[in-house]
Amino acid sequence: MRETRRALAETLSRIGSLIGDGQSRDDVLDVEQLSNESGVPRDVVRMLLEGEEPPAEDITDRIVRRIVHLRETRLRPDGTRHSYDEIAASYGASRASLSNLVNSRRKTPSPQTPSPQTPSGRALSQQVPSEQVPSQQTGERRPARSGGPLASTQAGIETFFFGQPNGWLSAEPRASLDNALQSVLHGLEGEAADPMARLRSTHGLRELAARAPQLAEEELQLVTDWIDTILQRRNAQRVRGTESDSSHTEGH
Repeated sequence: MRETRRALAETLSRIGSLIGDGQSRDDVLDVEQLSNESGVPRDVVRMLLEGEEPPAEDITDRIVRRIVHLRETRLRPDGTRHSYDEIAASYGASRASLSNLVNSRRKTPSPQTPSPQTPSGRALSQQVPSEQVPSQQTGERRPARSGGPLASTQAGIETFFFGQPNGWLSAEPRASLDNALQSVLHGLEGEAADPMARLRSTHGLRELAARAPQLAEEELQLVTDWIDTILQRRNAQRVRGTESDSSHTEGH
């Protein structure tokens, strides 16, 4: 698997190459949505999108924070949160064990991720088996295995929300964001393969009526590019006209 820093950079580069004229990356990347899908805080998402280094985070705190995030964003059909009783019972644990874990870590967050060489790092590795921790070099997301309190909790909660253990709770931020960006990338790739898709998404154009019964792919691309250029110019003129009207009104 690709090293996470390089993987994220390649994904963002590919997205940038597929963004249409007149659009910026901010037009296609919704920070709020990416945060919800990845479990990465909004400010960290913004940092990663700008190529900055995210703050260090204790992996146990990350897992607990994402447990809370899942409860707040993956709601029941009626819009209410899943209860700790419901979640814990799904993997044979008690409500008290899950709520105590969440509440204790939320009250005493660790400021940074301990080094594996430090005593605290060794203690953490006993709590969270290495099989469930993403590799620092590869960002590989491995399913949690039984053998420790957090390992079984992680596997049970991921199964409850996703259907199977998938490493979502413990994946490091770059890997999590890169995974969330794949749906954006696939959508842009689909638009690139379908010239009409860009007109539908950008301008709301629903259908293109052509005199010829069927245009060749190259001809359709030329036509859609031409239409896109015209619509962009029209929109720009509308914006300038609105600004001019506003300035005229303020002058009076």
